[in-house]
Amino acid sequence: MANMMEEIKKRRTFAIISHPDAGKTTLTEKFLLYGGVINQAGSVKGKATARHAVSDWMDIEKERGISVTSSVLQFEYGGRCINILDTPGHQDFSEDTYRTLMAADSAVMVIDASKGVEAQTRKLFKVCAMRHIPVFTFINKMDREALDSFELLDQIEKELGIPTCPVNWPIGSGKRFCGVYDREHREIELFSGTMKGTRMGEVEKIAIDDPGLGSHVDEDQFEQLEEEIELLDGASAEFDQDLVDRGQLSPVFFGSALMNFGVDTFLNHFLMMTSTPLPRNSDMGVVDPMKEKDFSAFVFKIQANMNKAHRDRIAFMRICTGEFDAGMDAWHIQGGKKVRLSQPQQMMASDRRMIDKAYAGDIIGIFDPGIFSIGDTLSTSEEKFSYEGIPTFAPEHFARVRQVNTMKRKQFLKGVNQIAQEGAIQIFQEFNTGMEEIIVGVVGVLQFDVLKYRLENEYNVEIILESLPYEHIRWIENEDIDLDKISGTSDMKKIKDLKGRPLLLFINSWSVGMTLDRNEGLILSEFGRS
Repeated sequence: MANMMEEIKKRRTFAIISHPDAGKTTLTEKFLLYGGVINQAGSVKGKATARHAVSDWMDIEKERGISVTSSVLQFEYGGRCINILDTPGHQDFSEDTYRTLMAADSAVMVIDASKGVEAQTRKLFKVCAMRHIPVFTFINKMDREALDSFELLDQIEKELGIPTCPVNWPIGSGKRFCGVYDREHREIELFSGTMKGTRMGEVEKIAIDDPGLGSHVDEDQFEQLEEEIELLDGASAEFDQDLVDRGQLSPVFFGSALMNFGVDTFLNHFLMMTSTPLPRNSDMGVVDPMKEKDFSAFVFKIQANMNKAHRDRIAFMRICTGEFDAGMDAWHIQGGKKVRLSQPQQMMASDRRMIDKAYAGDIIGIFDPGIFSIGDTLSTSEEKFSYEGIPTFAPEHFARVRQVNTMKRKQFLKGVNQIAQEGAIQIFQEFNTGMEEIIVGVVGVLQFDVLKYRLENEYNVEIILESLPYEHIRWIENEDIDLDKISGTSDMKKIKDLKGRPLLLFINSWSVGMTLDRNEGLILSEFGRS
């Protein structure tokens, strides 16, 4: 028991979030360099022959240079066992990011110093705020021309509604970027342009009152730094660990992930400031990993065909309490029976290794024969309980899907069903028809491209997507409703989901209210039920 608790205390599990191109994947790779997991960073963009980012494993990600699915990475550093959840930055894949944040204990928010807080950053931050998880900010790309540092802090505070506490402060930006000032130790860490791609990099530290500082920092830059330090000490929020833990204060760090400057400083501070695995809400109350010894976990992601040779399906689980042993039996709450958790593995993106043990805070992948769904709870506790569910985003774009070769119907149905079970798409049927007509709903239109690509490359099925004009979907809450008798508007379409539950699609938002007015007692919901 003591050993198990020591292992749990070592765990740190966090998600990295950002707007696309803020440098999130590059920062992730630098963490892996420090953890000794990889020897040389990949390039997310560039020619076809270039190395690809470790965390981008799907073929479509390598071709387009963007992350379209979350990946899980684990490494040891500084006596801690770190689980990184790298998420897609593009808003079209925000649902995957939302589910991944449910499995994290804290978040690292990466901001491009030249662009500041962008639209997707706001959306992702709201999810963090909703869960009250600690948020740490890394302002990246200081080696390029950047916005004024105070303006960046002001944006974070106004746009995201969270006070900031700069742990270090940049000296210049772009070609004049020469380092950062460590506020706690009153030292300047000097930046050298030769550090690109190196594992650790040589960082020279000089006290701010060292007479030799003038040979490294221009006089005008030093004067500006002194003024800014005085301003910071008088105006910025003081560091308060309790506020950080509650997600009410964000420590801020400046650096350049590409040039590998400020990453180790950030990582070391982050590990000191972030917490051990957090308690989770369930229908039996709060479940605390420091008090509960039985194993429990929930499924937050399902991914098919990570291994093309075996066409397998992996359920990603966040272990919430206790100790996991390979091949153990656990009660599958939603399935109502005991299941064997076989072929347990830990991930390095698409690379994986079989494991014997894992602990609360860890993310593991379990072979899924098709029985698990996103949000499912597994436990060895005698008390049967469920962790709080993961809500479904309402799709905003719809298309009718037709296969080019009708002889491949079986592969087609298998493909769309498996991809739907991963949560990337939602599939519906025309009302009063079978599976001949399938309608796909997605949160972002890029998901259509991913669907088309994956069906062709993983299931050898070519499809035609016919865009539909609907933008609003509503689930019907009344269980006894007769869909035939609903009186709607001319732009309304009746459909059903895979469980046969009735839904309505609308082109215009005002049609929703009009339909409610015309059908007394009708109850419509924007969220799907699991």
